[in-house]
Amino acid sequence: MEIDNPGQSRDGSIATRLIGHIGRGVAWLTLLMTLLTFGVVVLRYGLNLGWIWLQESVIYLHAMVFMLAAAWTFQTDDHVRVDIFYRAKSDRYRHWVNLAGTLLFLVPFSLFLLYIGWDYVAASWATREASREAGGLPLVWLLKSLILIMPALLLIQSWNTARHCISQLRADP
Repeated sequence: MEIDNPGQSRDGSIATRLIGHIGRGVAWLTLLMTLLTFGVVVLRYGLNLGWIWLQESVIYLHAMVFMLAAAWTFQTDDHVRVDIFYRAKSDRYRHWVNLAGTLLFLVPFSLFLLYIGWDYVAASWATREASREAGGLPLVWLLKSLILIMPALLLIQSWNTARHCISQLRADP
Protein backbone atom coordinates (compact mmCIF):
# COMPACT_ATOMS: atom_id res chain seq x y z
CA MET A 1 0.00 0.00 0.00
CA GLU A 2 1.56 3.24 -1.13
CA ILE A 3 0.35 6.54 0.29
CA ASP A 4 0.05 9.67 -1.80
CA ASN A 5 3.05 11.87 -1.30
CA PRO A 6 1.94 13.98 1.69
CA GLY A 7 3.77 17.09 0.59
CA GLN A 8 3.13 17.05 -3.11
CA SER A 9 0.05 19.10 -3.79
CA ARG A 10 -1.96 17.88 -6.75
CA ASP A 11 -3.07 21.41 -7.60
CA GLY A 12 0.33 22.48 -8.90
CA SER A 13 0.31 25.53 -6.65
CA ILE A 14 2.92 28.25 -6.95
CA ALA A 15 4.38 27.23 -3.58
CA THR A 16 4.71 23.60 -4.65
CA ARG A 17 6.36 24.57 -7.92
CA LEU A 18 8.67 27.06 -6.15
CA ILE A 19 9.90 24.44 -3.67
CA GLY A 20 10.37 21.95 -6.51
CA HIS A 21 12.32 24.37 -8.70
CA ILE A 22 14.58 25.41 -5.84
CA GLY A 23 15.20 21.81 -4.83
CA ARG A 24 15.97 20.57 -8.32
CA GLY A 25 18.13 23.62 -8.96
CA VAL A 26 20.31 23.25 -5.90
CA ALA A 27 20.56 19.50 -6.43
CA TRP A 28 22.78 20.35 -9.40
CA LEU A 29 25.12 22.12 -7.01
CA THR A 30 26.20 18.70 -5.71
CA LEU A 31 27.86 18.06 -9.07
CA LEU A 32 29.65 21.41 -8.91
CA MET A 33 30.63 20.72 -5.30
CA THR A 34 32.08 17.34 -6.28
CA LEU A 35 34.06 18.81 -9.16
CA LEU A 36 35.38 21.64 -6.98
CA THR A 37 36.41 19.19 -4.26
CA PHE A 38 38.22 17.09 -6.85
CA GLY A 39 39.91 20.24 -8.15
CA VAL A 40 40.98 21.31 -4.66
CA VAL A 41 42.52 17.89 -4.02
CA VAL A 42 44.34 17.81 -7.38
CA LEU A 43 45.63 21.35 -6.93
CA ARG A 44 46.75 20.77 -3.36
CA TYR A 45 48.31 17.34 -3.59
CA GLY A 46 49.22 17.24 -7.27
CA LEU A 47 50.43 20.78 -7.89
CA ASN A 48 51.01 22.01 -4.33
CA LEU A 49 48.60 24.92 -4.89
CA GLY A 50 45.65 26.03 -2.84
CA TRP A 51 43.32 28.92 -2.31
CA ILE A 52 41.18 29.51 0.75
CA TRP A 53 38.32 30.98 -1.31
CA LEU A 54 38.13 27.79 -3.36
CA GLN A 55 37.96 25.61 -0.26
CA GLU A 56 35.36 27.89 1.31
CA SER A 57 33.27 27.77 -1.85
CA VAL A 58 32.82 24.01 -1.31
CA ILE A 59 31.53 24.73 2.20
CA TYR A 60 29.14 27.37 0.86
CA LEU A 61 27.81 24.96 -1.78
CA HIS A 62 27.32 22.25 0.83
CA ALA A 63 25.35 24.64 3.03
CA MET A 64 23.23 25.74 0.09
CA VAL A 65 22.41 22.17 -0.92
CA PHE A 66 21.53 21.11 2.60
CA MET A 67 19.53 24.17 3.62
CA LEU A 68 17.77 25.03 0.37
CA ALA A 69 16.83 21.46 -0.55
CA ALA A 70 15.39 20.57 2.88
CA ALA A 71 11.86 21.66 1.98
CA TRP A 72 12.02 19.85 -1.37
CA THR A 73 13.20 16.70 0.39
CA PHE A 74 10.19 17.00 2.68
CA GLN A 75 7.90 17.65 -0.29
CA THR A 76 9.05 14.52 -2.12
CA ASP A 77 8.84 12.47 1.09
CA ASP A 78 12.54 11.58 0.87
CA HIS A 79 13.38 12.82 4.36
CA VAL A 80 14.52 10.52 7.15
CA ARG A 81 11.58 8.83 8.78
CA VAL A 82 11.38 6.07 11.35
CA ASP A 83 8.60 4.13 9.72
CA ILE A 84 8.57 0.87 11.66
CA PHE A 85 5.02 1.57 12.78
CA TYR A 86 4.13 3.88 9.90
CA ARG A 87 4.54 1.73 6.80
CA ALA A 88 2.14 -1.04 7.78
CA LYS A 89 -0.71 1.35 8.62
CA SER A 90 -3.62 2.66 6.58
CA ASP A 91 -3.46 5.77 4.42
CA ARG A 92 -5.73 7.57 6.87
CA TYR A 93 -3.37 6.81 9.77
CA ARG A 94 -0.38 8.02 7.74
CA HIS A 95 -2.11 11.27 6.87
CA TRP A 96 -2.83 11.85 10.56
CA VAL A 97 0.80 11.14 11.44
CA ASN A 98 2.06 13.47 8.70
CA LEU A 99 -0.32 16.22 9.76
CA ALA A 100 0.55 15.87 13.45
CA GLY A 101 4.30 15.74 12.76
CA THR A 102 4.10 18.80 10.57
CA LEU A 103 2.03 20.87 12.99
CA LEU A 104 3.62 19.71 16.25
CA PHE A 105 7.25 19.48 15.24
CA LEU A 106 8.16 21.08 11.91
CA VAL A 107 6.18 24.31 12.22
CA PRO A 108 7.38 25.12 15.77
CA PHE A 109 10.96 24.19 14.84
CA SER A 110 10.87 26.45 11.79
CA LEU A 111 9.37 29.34 13.74
CA PHE A 112 11.99 28.87 16.45
CA LEU A 113 14.79 28.97 13.86
CA LEU A 114 13.39 32.18 12.40
CA TYR A 115 13.14 33.72 15.87
CA ILE A 116 16.63 32.85 17.10
CA GLY A 117 18.30 33.38 13.73
CA TRP A 118 16.93 36.82 12.95
CA ASP A 119 19.29 38.91 15.11
CA TYR A 120 22.26 36.71 14.24
CA VAL A 121 21.70 37.13 10.49
CA ALA A 122 20.84 40.83 10.85
CA ALA A 123 24.13 41.48 12.69
CA SER A 124 26.02 39.70 9.92
CA TRP A 125 24.25 41.80 7.28
CA ALA A 126 24.86 45.03 9.19
CA THR A 127 28.61 44.48 9.11
CA ARG A 128 28.68 42.70 5.74
CA GLU A 129 30.56 39.94 7.53
CA ALA A 130 33.40 38.36 5.56
CA SER A 131 35.62 35.36 6.05
CA ARG A 132 38.12 35.56 8.89
CA GLU A 133 40.68 33.83 6.69
CA ALA A 134 42.99 35.87 4.51
CA GLY A 135 41.88 35.28 0.94
CA GLY A 136 38.52 33.89 2.04
CA LEU A 137 35.15 34.74 0.57
CA PRO A 138 33.61 38.06 1.63
CA LEU A 139 30.09 36.62 1.62
CA VAL A 140 29.58 35.17 5.09
CA TRP A 141 26.60 37.51 5.55
CA LEU A 142 24.97 35.95 2.51
CA LEU A 143 25.75 32.43 3.67
CA LYS A 144 24.19 33.14 7.06
CA SER A 145 21.01 34.26 5.30
CA LEU A 146 20.35 30.58 4.63
CA ILE A 147 19.58 30.30 8.35
CA LEU A 148 16.38 32.25 7.65
CA ILE A 149 15.65 31.00 4.16
CA MET A 150 15.57 27.32 5.17
CA PRO A 151 12.83 27.64 7.82
CA ALA A 152 10.86 29.97 5.55
CA LEU A 153 10.86 27.33 2.81
CA LEU A 154 10.01 24.65 5.36
CA LEU A 155 7.03 26.70 6.55
CA ILE A 156 5.79 27.06 2.98
CA GLN A 157 6.10 23.31 2.50
CA SER A 158 4.46 22.69 5.89
CA TRP A 159 1.43 24.60 4.62
CA ASN A 160 1.34 22.42 1.49
CA THR A 161 1.70 19.22 3.49
CA ALA A 162 -0.94 20.15 6.07
CA ARG A 163 -3.35 21.22 3.36
CA HIS A 164 -2.82 17.96 1.45
CA CYS A 165 -3.25 15.80 4.55
CA ILE A 166 -6.43 17.62 5.57
CA SER A 167 -7.93 17.28 2.10
CA GLN A 168 -7.12 13.56 2.06
CA LEU A 169 -8.60 13.06 5.52
CA ARG A 170 -11.78 14.83 4.45
CA ALA A 171 -12.03 12.84 1.23
CA ASP A 172 -11.54 9.46 2.91
CA PRO A 173 -13.57 9.33 6.14
